[in-house]
Amino acid sequence: METPDTPAEGTPEQQEPTLTGIAAKSWSEASVDPHYRDAVVDLLGALAYGELAAFERLAEDAKLAPTLVDKAKLAAMASAEFQHHEKLARRLAAIDADPTEAMQPFVASLDEFHRLTAPSDWLEGLIKAYVGDSIASDFYREVASRLDSDTRALVLGVLDDTGHSSFAVERVRSAIEADPRVGGRLALWARRLMGEALSQAQRVVADRDALSTMLVGGVADGFDLAEVGRMFSRITEAHTKRMAALGLAA
Repeated sequence: METPDTPAEGTPEQQEPTLTGIAAKSWSEASVDPHYRDAVVDLLGALAYGELAAFERLAEDAKLAPTLVDKAKLAAMASAEFQHHEKLARRLAAIDADPTEAMQPFVASLDEFHRLTAPSDWLEGLIKAYVGDSIASDFYREVASRLDSDTRALVLGVLDDTGHSSFAVERVRSAIEADPRVGGRLALWARRLMGEALSQAQRVVADRDALSTMLVGGVADGFDLAEVGRMFSRITEAHTKRMAALGLAA
């Protein structure tokens, strides 16, 4: 999912700071460190299962679509998510990691998140795809900034917007315009999704030592606890912007 942020003003040098540490290395250089390799396998495993779960969810949500056009749109998005999953699985295999084994540690927590946030109707499903998936994408983008160049390119590539952003915004805003009472219910739902998504992200990291180290320091240069706090603040700010785009209060 895309984050609807306004590009920063300034020169290219200001917008793209010089990369240092692991972020300036290739995979072949960075993976010499076994702790870093373990962190990347965890990260790609979490992403791969996240994409597989997103495929399943979008395919299921398509059943709630009110029109054939909407059903086809969700089906196309589900297909894109599955292609992302396959790309991540191929990458795991290429670095001598079993894709199934890499995904397994994240199945329970991600399945629990989806169980707790099962939408009751079409609009809630759109909100979940737009808000919930975008929060996850923001988190992974933050981590990607500390990855080696090869892994960073892969992660950012699979986080590309599948078209759900503009589609969800258009449909949700139209529904609110048709019945303003819908807005209050959807705003509450989005706030619940925000809380569950952040809790789920924190659980995933806490359960995996390699990912924890990547976030709080060690294999990821300069990523200390204070920076983790700022990271979640940026994710919250991006959520507020998305809510505004939907015409809802954060």
